[in-house]
Amino acid sequence: MHSSAPNLRRSVPLGAALLLTAALASPLAAQQVVQGAPGETIRTAGGMVVSEHPEASRAGAEVLAAGGNAVDAAIATGFALAVTHPSAGNIGGGGFMVIRFPDGATTALDFREKAPARAHPEMFVGADGEYSSEIHHRSHLAVGVPGTVAGFDKAHRLYGSMNWERLVYPSVVLAEDGFVLSERLAGSIARFVERTPYEATIQAYSRDGVPYAAGDTLRQWDLAGSMRRIMLNRSAGFYEGETARLIAEEMRRGGGIIDEGDLLAYRARERAPIQGEYRGYQVISMPPPSSGGVAMVEMLEILEGYDIEALGHNTSRSVHLMAEAMRRAYRDRAVYLADPDYVDVPVHRLTSEEHAATRRATIDRTRASVSTPADVEMGYESLETTHYSVVDADGLAVSVTYTLEAGYGSGIVVPGAGFLLNNEMGDFNGRPGLTNESGLIGTEPNLARPGQRMLSSMTPTILAQGDRLVAVIGSPGGRTIINTVLQLVLNIVDHRMGFPEAVEAGRIHHQWLPDRIRAEEGALSGSTVQALENMGHTLSVGGSQGLAHSILVDPLTGDRVGTPDARNPDAGAAGHR
Repeated sequence: MHSSAPNLRRSVPLGAALLLTAALASPLAAQQVVQGAPGETIRTAGGMVVSEHPEASRAGAEVLAAGGNAVDAAIATGFALAVTHPSAGNIGGGGFMVIRFPDGATTALDFREKAPARAHPEMFVGADGEYSSEIHHRSHLAVGVPGTVAGFDKAHRLYGSMNWERLVYPSVVLAEDGFVLSERLAGSIARFVERTPYEATIQAYSRDGVPYAAGDTLRQWDLAGSMRRIMLNRSAGFYEGETARLIAEEMRRGGGIIDEGDLLAYRARERAPIQGEYRGYQVISMPPPSSGGVAMVEMLEILEGYDIEALGHNTSRSVHLMAEAMRRAYRDRAVYLADPDYVDVPVHRLTSEEHAATRRATIDRTRASVSTPADVEMGYESLETTHYSVVDADGLAVSVTYTLEAGYGSGIVVPGAGFLLNNEMGDFNGRPGLTNESGLIGTEPNLARPGQRMLSSMTPTILAQGDRLVAVIGSPGGRTIINTVLQLVLNIVDHRMGFPEAVEAGRIHHQWLPDRIRAEEGALSGSTVQALENMGHTLSVGGSQGLAHSILVDPLTGDRVGTPDARNPDAGAAGHR
């Protein structure tokens, strides 16, 4: 346990779930919940949950209203998303949780997936002796040992306050009774089913191959069984017994290498968060094996040397400096960052003022730098992840980002278990020395090794100022995650935006290679694009970036302002009075 974290351990009895189920749904808690329409920003004086799906946010808010704390609500929300947000919500993947306690103490939970015991750096090479993207990203060998259930179990044992069964039960009900599909989600699932080759996946997400339509109810009975085993037996209900057997059988059937021993050996880790200071604000984020906290704090340290507020929001001068800071931090990310249990990561140096000063000194305020493949190449990282934010009435704040990697992960539903497996092994470098013009990377620190956790860009973050909680933020978006969260911090601190303005403001991205600025449609004016091109930047304009479902604490009233990112009109906020 992190040394500065208070002792909130609880002894949680097991085996009473069948007696508890009648009392688990609290009418009083349901009456106290305040829920906005999809996409609506809401304000409450009590606790708040903002997530990708209204049903998941409501599950967390009802836990808060029933007396649970923010960690309890985060667990309930995460399990509910495993039912209602199949493209990224999961029990077959992994992720990260950052916690700030009301007294200002902090900690972080690492439940990133791990490589199985038989993993090795050359495992993504085909029969022809060449690297295979298909094996790396779209096969049973792409599946890492899942971490989500172990992570939630550890978070609850350390810091939860409510019975475990109460937190998992809403997901059991959602899976058994079903939930109504929106047009957006029905279309996404239909496109997924159309391209999957796996029969168990087709059966889980269609009616014998006939796609669901908007307004249909999706029921997932096999998933309900898996959730019920987790409810009754905590993490042992996933890493041992029936569920573990079903996972291992599917691995053997598909040529994967995860077995019962890999599942039994998995452990989540508690780690000290990355902490930086930016213009008097504390930035609390995830440490390695996430690259998010390190890279973001490095960029903030660089940018602190400039008057970003005076330069203006998304002007050519401010975007130029942001892009140059991003360029340098992403290069450092590729060279140095990996699982700290396997690699000596120079975290303190990379996040230091001295390092930022040396990087800042290489920036020309009037001219773009040049990135070349000779320096380092950036590997593929999927945009499909999900983030959610939780604050309770006492000010306990939890920021969670978790994922299956690609949308719907590997696409493999475990037969009889009803959940999708991740393809997170794709976040390891493809092969030693593999660096080419297409963006592959083969640097040593992030190669696949037995038990190693793959590098991630997930950046669950909490912003504070002195004793005051300011915001809980984060985003999905693959490698764009770090820059999305960076811009939320800049919007709040430098540009003095409230919510939803700070969440909805247009975003940009630069990741060293490819050497270009990507800007959301409408984020930059035509004159700004022209000015940046005149400075030597290459720009790509279009699309959207991130889904930053966030909570701001009003500095005047203390109200929680919950803002689902409007880039997903289905997302929802829920709080309690």
